[in-house]
Amino acid sequence: MSSKQVRLKLVYIDFWSSVKLSFLIAVCLAVVTIVATFLTFTVLNGTGIFTEIDALYTDIAGSASELTTILSIGNVMGFAVVVAVINTVVITALGAIFAVLYNLSVKVTGGLLVGFTNN
Repeated sequence: MSSKQVRLKLVYIDFWSSVKLSFLIAVCLAVVTIVATFLTFTVLNGTGIFTEIDALYTDIAGSASELTTILSIGNVMGFAVVVAVINTVVITALGAIFAVLYNLSVKVTGGLLVGFTNN
């Protein structure tokens, strides 16, 4: 039994559907960003990289530096949350802009040809 192929044109993307989908994707990326930042900080702090960098800077510059106070877990995670929120806003806005631009370009290009099959 052969499957029948159907070819359709995508001529419209709903604005709010695009905004909702891009927002959900952005939230997922925000969670990944925050978790990855926490894990990276935990590994680097556990291996003593920050204290080694402090010692190296003290040897080179001659003055004591406290990198560990600047890069505390609170500061690092706060920065990660700010970056995640900004990324969420930007990705959501880009999803909305994409929907508008696609809907405008369909008038010129005729839409995107998509093939479907019954399996």
